[in-house]
Amino acid sequence: MASETPRRGGTASGTLVEDASGRRPFMRGIMVHSLMARGVSFEDAYRAANLVRDQIRGREVVRREELAALLEKEFDGRGGLEPPPLPLPRSITVVQGATRTPFSKGVLAQSLLAAALAPDQAFEVAREIETELLKRRRLEVDRDALRTLVADTLERTLGERVAGRYRTWRAFQEAERPMILLLAGAAGVGKTALAQEVAHRLGIARVTSTDSIRQVMRIMLSPELAPTIHASSYDAWHALAGLDEVDDPVVEGFRAQATTVSVGVRAMIERAIAENSHMILDGVSIVPGLIHPERYAKGAHVIFLAVATLDANAYQTRFEKRARAAVHRPLHRYLENLDAILRIQDHILELADQYGVPIVDNVRFDDSVLSILRHVTETLRKQGGFGEG
Repeated sequence: MASETPRRGGTASGTLVEDASGRRPFMRGIMVHSLMARGVSFEDAYRAANLVRDQIRGREVVRREELAALLEKEFDGRGGLEPPPLPLPRSITVVQGATRTPFSKGVLAQSLLAAALAPDQAFEVAREIETELLKRRRLEVDRDALRTLVADTLERTLGERVAGRYRTWRAFQEAERPMILLLAGAAGVGKTALAQEVAHRLGIARVTSTDSIRQVMRIMLSPELAPTIHASSYDAWHALAGLDEVDDPVVEGFRAQATTVSVGVRAMIERAIAENSHMILDGVSIVPGLIHPERYAKGAHVIFLAVATLDANAYQTRFEKRARAAVHRPLHRYLENLDAILRIQDHILELADQYGVPIVDNVRFDDSVLSILRHVTETLRKQGGFGEG
């Protein structure tokens, strides 16, 4: 029985593509990828690759220039195409001094999120950057030149403000002082979810809540020594005596708890400064007037924001979500104490107004994330001149 010799490349068509460097198998997948790299949608690229494959089926060898002509004819009237790279070009390398790393659309898109772009926008810009580099046949690009190309592309496609935010955050990466973002707000306004998403988009690893600080302090301090930290913010007043003469016992109990926990908050800020580490800290115990960002100005860029939910009905929806996600936070407790929570929120907002702390009304989560990112980059630009000049 005669043995079979496999065809070179093992492709369905068996056709070889010839150019100055030699011959290699025609592969439809490579053509699809190459077309997509030049801005063609997957559907159009797949259709065109099928048509080309059908036209060269049965031929042993086809010149690369002929493939390019077939594609140009297929896309005639739609702007034409650069000759598609067959085979797929080598990966693009980003050079920084002696360091060489592969270009990644995913990594670039991640860095663009700091400019307050939506994730789909960020990936589209990253894809456009890759396409531009391939068109220029730049398989190696200096890091600074890449960042300049990114900023120019953002300015051309999305405007000067977006490009400015990108330049600011990129320049800030070389700063000597860390950035510490404080998110204040009453229970249930969505501080922690916002903190986690903002941290993801800024690439910040350290995210802490005052709930964690309070839990540690509960272990260290008995109810006799610090009664309010062993209760929730909205019912801490039950742990205090002699509140008959105060205007609002709920607010008084909340302030007593926050005053104690703020000691731990200040310690966390000082630790982050000592380690020169970016940090996002959220929690009900971060209260304007108890935490003073200006005291840390020499060691860090401290940015203070208050998160609120001004629509009382929105609280119920948020509490329902929290109850489904965390069984230790039963829904009825929050609803039964909604009035107290709203009074605490009013107090925090009054202090925010008094101390000049900007307020984010968390109506839509995605909009709030973008608002916080814009505020962060704008504050850094004003405080340190990052991205200017």
